Amino acid sequence: MDISTIIGFILAMIGIVGGLLLEGGEIADISQYTAFVIVMGGTIGAVMIQFPMKVFKAGMKSFKLVLFDVNKDPDELINQIVEFANKARKEGLVALEGDVKNIDDEFFKKAMMMAIDGSAKKDVEDTLELELHYMEEHLGHIPKVWEACGGYAPTVGIIGAVMGLIQVMKNLQDIDAVGHGIAVAFVATIYGVFFANCVFLPAATKIKNKNRLDIIQKEMILSGVLLMIEGINPRVIADKLYNFYDEEVKANRKAS
Repeated sequence: MDISTIIGFILAMIGIVGGLLLEGGEIADISQYTAFVIVMGGTIGAVMIQFPMKVFKAGMKSFKLVLFDVNKDPDELINQIVEFANKARKEGLVALEGDVKNIDDEFFKKAMMMAIDGSAKKDVEDTLELELHYMEEHLGHIPKVWEACGGYAPTVGIIGAVMGLIQVMKNLQDIDAVGHGIAVAFVATIYGVFFANCVFLPAATKIKNKNRLDIIQKEMILSGVLLMIEGINPRVIADKLYNFYDEEVKANRKAS
């Protein structure tokens, strides 16, 4: 699980609901399933109009990136590349054919297979850089689905509030019903603003960051394989690959 997502959402809920209770309100005051249906239904519908179904589905599936850490551990990945480099230096790249079958990452596996098959360094570089370019282009559309959700939700919430006020206007003769109706009407606005700023927009940013880290790791893999083809010393390969990561990762390496 991505602990920052869980803690962040809990803190947001405590802050909002806690503030409501401190003001003397009740949870029932903001528990309106009608408002939820209007906001979620209207938002999802608008997003489906904006994006092709393939992109929309990919965006929905990407929410797992918000909840789980799916990026590989930098040390583990670099150690694997260095182990391959050591073995290739002693026994040749062909000796790695059995090890490559156990690689989970398809990009890594493809890069290693091209190296083992004797492809020229330039061919490996050109082929996989082109693949990375299109991968980055595709991944760039995914967070936009959630950004769109964050853009539409508050507006749909206002629509829900106006719809509620229309119903209130029908009962102007009952002042108690008017007060209650106005309170209920604005719940849709709360839902729209809440989901936009506490779920949709943060999710878009987290997905964007994790996708970027995935691309960086693949760039690092490509660099490692190219250095392996050149027969560079494995220790030098490790030093070069750690440059793809931030200072925290480098500091952890020095401490270990």
